[in-house]
Amino acid sequence: MNLEIVKGILIPFAGTSLGAACALFMKKQLDPLLQRVLTGFAAGVMVAASIWSLLLPAIEQVASLGRLAFLPAAVGFWAGILFLLFLDRAIPHLHQMSSTPEGPKVRLKKTTMLVLAVTIHNIPEGMAVGVVYSGFRSGCVGISAMAALALSLGIAIQNFPEGAIISMPLCEEGMSRGKAVFYGVLSGAVEPVAALLTIFASSLFVPIMPYLLSFAAGAMFYVVVEELIPETAEGDHSNLGAVFFSIGFTLMMALDIALG
Repeated sequence: MNLEIVKGILIPFAGTSLGAACALFMKKQLDPLLQRVLTGFAAGVMVAASIWSLLLPAIEQVASLGRLAFLPAAVGFWAGILFLLFLDRAIPHLHQMSSTPEGPKVRLKKTTMLVLAVTIHNIPEGMAVGVVYSGFRSGCVGISAMAALALSLGIAIQNFPEGAIISMPLCEEGMSRGKAVFYGVLSGAVEPVAALLTIFASSLFVPIMPYLLSFAAGAMFYVVVEELIPETAEGDHSNLGAVFFSIGFTLMMALDIALG
């Protein structure tokens, strides 16, 4: 694995870590309106990345199938959705703007369940980066070094506010700032791990690359629809969530096309 790929899979983790560090010098409570704006932005980035960086290259790689070129993408997409649905049911977690835990009923601290929710969220992002860099390494059609970098940068940009969204509420729950930053960074550590595992798996099964690309897209879509969009729509000023969703979508689209 060359240095370029290592840097690429660490960029999103750096975004999460820098965002988590905001807890060291910002007030303990994150304004709900600002949180809604940042969540909408993250959702827009993830949707655009799923389309331009994952689904379209997956379809392009099987263009020889003609009218059935959509089939591998559709199968992989649904596999990704079902995988996240399984994680959602199997891992106890608590979303930021919810008071009701999801998953198995266990006795865990609220802070732990908040971190687990973000960890589940970060798994498909790490997989997406890993499969794109794996596609670049194997010379897959439609995936260049700059396209892979665009995805890493886009996810890192939306990971920055996410890092703050997880670490600052932990401070509000009474956790020390240093410990809150640690947990925020820890929630993002799953991304490079997921990326490395995906690169390893895809190197063994290069012919299924279109399925892996669309698998990551389906997993990201599940997170957006199940978690992020409902959070942006809660309370007053939900229109701001929609506006910043569009900003995030446009930014990621521009990055992918301009750099890809």
